[in-house]
Amino acid sequence: MATLELRNVNKSYGSGLPDTLKNIEIQIDSGEFLILVGPSGCGKSTLMNCIAGLEDISGGAILVDDADISGMSPKDRDIAMVFQSYALYPTMTVRGNIAFGLKMRKMAPAAIEEEVARVAKLLQIEHLLERKPGQLSGGQQQRVAMGRALARRPKIYLFDEPLSNLDAKLRVEMRTEIKLMHQRLKTTTVYVTHDQIEAMTLGDKVAVMKDGIIQQFGSPQQIYNDPANLFVASFIGSPPMNFIPLRLQRRAGQLLAVLDSGQARCELPLDALQGDLEGREVILGIRPEQILLAQADADAQSSIRAEVDVIEPTGPDTLVFVTLNQTKVCCRMAPDAAPRVGETLELQFDPAKVLLFDAQSGERLGVLGQAQSQAQATEPARKVAQLKGR
Repeated sequence: MATLELRNVNKSYGSGLPDTLKNIEIQIDSGEFLILVGPSGCGKSTLMNCIAGLEDISGGAILVDDADISGMSPKDRDIAMVFQSYALYPTMTVRGNIAFGLKMRKMAPAAIEEEVARVAKLLQIEHLLERKPGQLSGGQQQRVAMGRALARRPKIYLFDEPLSNLDAKLRVEMRTEIKLMHQRLKTTTVYVTHDQIEAMTLGDKVAVMKDGIIQQFGSPQQIYNDPANLFVASFIGSPPMNFIPLRLQRRAGQLLAVLDSGQARCELPLDALQGDLEGREVILGIRPEQILLAQADADAQSSIRAEVDVIEPTGPDTLVFVTLNQTKVCCRMAPDAAPRVGETLELQFDPAKVLLFDAQSGERLGVLGQAQSQAQATEPARKVAQLKGR
């Protein structure tokens, strides 16, 4: 096991081109599972390649156990990588694929056999050892690729979108296996994905990336409950967070967010916000499960009548869509509480769950009734604060 620290890491492919990675700052403890998540082109795979030594960094430092490995060749870093394409040798058996790296390191034959047996048992592929990759399913090939990395017993494992070639059911199964494997081995792991469900379920720490910048770094729950900006709030969560445009108003000295369903209006009090925000255009964010059916004694300021436009049963939940401020808003409800299309509901908002973002910059304005976010990602020209989540 090993600690991993990235200090002000930058990557550029030449003058005149935008930096691919910009001032990356990450630190994880020994045995932690780090997720790098973001859309295609955000720089997450480039960052992983830099950690592995497959790409040279343009500035900064990469430290493993406080030792700078930035100038080392890949073979000297004691890091094992599992690729998206599996990269198995088609003419070798499963046994040969797992053993190949050990033979290259000139390990004794008896020790190699012992290690292959250990890994095969761990991944439950003992019965596949004499088969070749072409005789295996996608999930079995993924296990072999993982086994080849596990056999090395490195300080750090790197996974580059290892499940993206699998079907949906197998992805869920393999995701669970990877988590169980990490719980058994407790080896420091960095995992790249564009799937926010994988990020939320697998990681101890998550770094959300966009345009080569870490927008937020913290635990999955911190990022879900306390997103640093509009991008993070929109990227993490399924179904995604609702975003309702409005202009803040002030009445009788009280700052208000006004919601309009066409049938009724709701004036949410924003007492916790600081500063002169009257008349400011903002985006109100709230997650679908945080919009509830109003109770009989609900505060009139926090509830609103709205007509049901669409319902989407998903099995464990039913997604109910209404229109507020001419925007489709999703509410997550229990199946036995689901209404019918055209029915009018009384919905309740908890001001303490509401997030506000500036409509122009996407910058987070504050959390009502909670502590201010530890960091906010702003325009690329400004230094992005990092959420350590420690």
